[in-house]
Amino acid sequence: MFELLILIVFVGLLFKGIGLAFKLTWGVAKIAASILMVLAMPALILCLVFAGGIVLIVPLALMGIAVGILKACF
Repeated sequence: MFELLILIVFVGLLFKGIGLAFKLTWGVAKIAASILMVLAMPALILCLVFAGGIVLIVPLALMGIAVGILKACF
């Protein structure tokens, strides 16, 4: 009987741990997307001012990735 009780407690803790891991993962993804957006915005402005053409693809791609990560988090 004691073994069954311990098994139930550990299975409950397992599910709580999995839920916590998902919450931490989404938090880290939001932070990474925010940092990516902060890095991409000045790069986009610099490329608009000083360069053109194919160079614009890099900051736009970074911003697209950041927006995609943020949309996936919500």
